[in-house]
Amino acid sequence: MKEIILYTQPDCPPCEIIKMFLKDCGFSFTIRDIKKDTAAHKELTQRYKSFSTPTVIVGDTVITGFDLEKLKSVLNISE
Repeated sequence: MKEIILYTQPDCPPCEIIKMFLKDCGFSFTIRDIKKDTAAHKELTQRYKSFSTPTVIVGDTVITGFDLEKLKSVLNISE
């Protein structure tokens, strides 16, 4: 399975939904809080060119913003 990284910040309801979704589907993932971790913030903006949370990295795929359908597609989840 590809590594999953979730860039998040406090008081981000879409971030919480993504966390619950990944947990409910049984995926393990790494949380990077951009407010507590300046290196994570720098990585998000400079490496991934993203300026919003949630941003989910699945392997080489970057999903910026709340896009549950794209996340399901990348993770091969069908309903």
